[in-house]
Amino acid sequence: MSSNNGDAVSLPQYTPKDFTSDQDVRWCPGCGDYAVLTGVRKALPKLGHKKEDYVFVSGIGCAARFPYYMDTYGMHTIHGRSLSVATGIKLANPELKVCIASGDGDLLSIGASHTVHTMRRNLDITILLLNNQIYGLTKGQYSPTSETGKVTKSTPMGSPDDPLNPIAMAVASGCSFIARTLDVDLKLFDSVYLRAMEHKGTSFVEIYQDCNIFNHEAFFYATQKETRPDNTVMLEHGKPLIFGKQSEKGIVLDGTKLRVVTIGQDAEESDLLVHDETDHHLAFMLSQMRCPEFPEPLGVIYADSSRPTYEDAVLGQVALAKEQQAGRGAKELIFSGDLWDVTE
Repeated sequence: MSSNNGDAVSLPQYTPKDFTSDQDVRWCPGCGDYAVLTGVRKALPKLGHKKEDYVFVSGIGCAARFPYYMDTYGMHTIHGRSLSVATGIKLANPELKVCIASGDGDLLSIGASHTVHTMRRNLDITILLLNNQIYGLTKGQYSPTSETGKVTKSTPMGSPDDPLNPIAMAVASGCSFIARTLDVDLKLFDSVYLRAMEHKGTSFVEIYQDCNIFNHEAFFYATQKETRPDNTVMLEHGKPLIFGKQSEKGIVLDGTKLRVVTIGQDAEESDLLVHDETDHHLAFMLSQMRCPEFPEPLGVIYADSSRPTYEDAVLGQVALAKEQQAGRGAKELIFSGDLWDVTE
């Protein structure tokens, strides 16, 4: 990197400890948020930016404690409004690396509209959705991602709601980078998070996160060694969609629909659907793959680096306005446009 006078400046050799604050982490023992926090701390030294360039922003909820535990700049905002604050931060100082960390009850309920509009604007920020399908901080009410029939303190007879699909929402909202990862897989998290942070535009990463107090084992079908191979499929750009304990299953495109096949019986490997992370239509189809009918996709689902960012567009307008108004004083501005003389 370079300083303001053009001289090269070498960065310190950061370690995860450099991004660890002096605050005691107060999540419940065994909470999946610990793993996500560890993953972020390990990833940041690899990105090549000063620690003073990072800002972590959160709303309200268990995951929203995230900024306290990072030795970076941070803002703990109000319920559902983290993205409004993050937008202001990015527009005020576009050089900052802004990352939002919050839960499904924050980003997808009271904050859902802000999430959608941030995605369509393509602000250059990273959104980490720590999805545990429950309200944890308020002690176990159902959330927008809770499954139909979920029995909680607020739905004692079972939730009548269909759950919101975060990935489908991101695709429909025009988000330019969409991925899914797991709290327990630090290797996968590292690869996804680094790409998300390096992406120029809005990055949305859904993290399956276990709340071991109020919704334990909600994602065990996707995270456990015994169940993960049959219930998830790892996405690699340019590679066929293959899954299963023996890599014996795959996904084919049958007309306009996806279908699970057994390789060597229903189809050959050459017949399988090949992942193209630049295909927006494929991204939506992948978002509809839900267990148990389909394996759920992990990794980068969609990436489009061609779109201009929101802050570039806004700052371009500001620069143009300054250029057009250059040299004009206050008096000239006051007496410009339509004027009327008011007489008695």
